[in-house]
Amino acid sequence: MSGIPLGVLDLVPVPSGSTAAEALHHSIDLARQTEAFGYARYWFAEHHLNPGVAGTSPAVVLALTASATTTIRLGSGAVQLGHRTALSTVEEFGLIDALHPGRLDLGLGRSAGRPPQRDPAAAEPFEGWTPNGLRIPPRFSFAHLLGHPRVALQQRLLNLPGARPQDYAEQVGDVLALLRGDYRSPEGVEAHAVPGEGADVQVWILGSSGGASAETAGRNGLRFAANYHVSPATVLEAAEGYRAAFKPSAELDRPYLTVSADVVVAEDDATARELAAGYAPWVRGIRTAEGAIPFPTPAEARALPWTEADRELVADRVDTQFTGSPRTVADHLERLQEATGADELLITTITHDHADRVRSYRLLAEEWQRRRRPADRRLVEASPGGS
Repeated sequence: MSGIPLGVLDLVPVPSGSTAAEALHHSIDLARQTEAFGYARYWFAEHHLNPGVAGTSPAVVLALTASATTTIRLGSGAVQLGHRTALSTVEEFGLIDALHPGRLDLGLGRSAGRPPQRDPAAAEPFEGWTPNGLRIPPRFSFAHLLGHPRVALQQRLLNLPGARPQDYAEQVGDVLALLRGDYRSPEGVEAHAVPGEGADVQVWILGSSGGASAETAGRNGLRFAANYHVSPATVLEAAEGYRAAFKPSAELDRPYLTVSADVVVAEDDATARELAAGYAPWVRGIRTAEGAIPFPTPAEARALPWTEADRELVADRVDTQFTGSPRTVADHLERLQEATGADELLITTITHDHADRVRSYRLLAEEWQRRRRPADRRLVEASPGGS
């Protein structure tokens, strides 16, 4: 494997028995550590009303993390535009870029809780195993979340009364215009975001299918992140939809894709599976709209009630989480990269103990480095302080 950088996607998970404040301190420490390990970028996700996730405001956490690191690129994975304006987004990232220029990735996503949309006329998506052995599970239906009281509550609390989300593609266009400095209202009135205009940021679009997000990224010649860890059934569709829609821009002359994966690495496969034991009940909380629970210890996870319906609810996510020794997980990641043609990979790791999470990223970095041609090595050996 050569020339494929690894990045980090952090949800700022809150372990059981811990607090949001401790989770934030751990995430900032993980950013420092993964910078030393040689990861290319560090992104924060945005989630709301989840007891087990403290990453509610990517821009705020990015500002704190930028002050604690020096070289690693920092970004949002993603700012959810459905309850925000283009101007507020550009101004926030402009503020951070003013103090930490040239390090920011502005990742844009649609509203949280909105299920992937599919063209009814499209061919049935691929299901099974790709020729190189990547698992593509059956498509998961989010229909049970439509109209769920907690989903409705989240939207009510995030949006001002009577507010209507702007068309996503139009809103992305406004973000780009404000960054370039050529925004004009329909009436021809200029607007200039200061700070923000001219900020040296990379704009990314994140998406789980080949629909609006992939098309918006492609048409605007932007970088795209496909979410294998969120919707593994549609990752190939998302990558193909993005490439089909891509038009060269001043930023990019060809498509540029990163793909995310849930990963837990330990010294051996059995230990990694034990550390990942809390993943299924954690995903269950998300899939039932109750919200991610504080991430349990393996013993706590085994003690939780579990039914066949629960297993089916999370099967696609559990079956596509890459757990194991460094060699096992790196083999999985190589298959993911080959199947999708990704230019980068984005790694999400959640364990109960912070030291185990740091160690997982360190072990993966060391294995990934060993597999790269010497001239292409970007991941360095872990620092002596790595856990």
